[in-house]
Amino acid sequence: MTVTRLFAALLSAGLLAALMPTSAEAGRPLGYVTAYSDYGNGQVSAPVRRAEFGYQVKLPGGPWIYCQRNSLFIARILEYASPCSDTLRRQSLDFWETQSEDQGGPR
Repeated sequence: MTVTRLFAALLSAGLLAALMPTSAEAGRPLGYVTAYSDYGNGQVSAPVRRAEFGYQVKLPGGPWIYCQRNSLFIARILEYASPCSDTLRRQSLDFWETQSEDQGGPR
């Protein structure tokens, strides 16, 4: 292995290690998001945490699930709703409505 390849491998491993959450922060919430129903079903707040493959939001009374769009940086640039609040809204408040949307049915 050349010195350049060795350096590249070490740099890649270091970057991956830096991006992955430590065991101490893996279960700790980073903050909270609030989702508002698009169909008048109210609102809900839930904690968000960083996990191995991106961000997760905790469903009310349920499991942690990955946010559908994991790039919070891109969400800020493009100015769409937080990916975690959108996931929370679609998977809790507007679950049945979004199931119908995803199947191409009427609203």
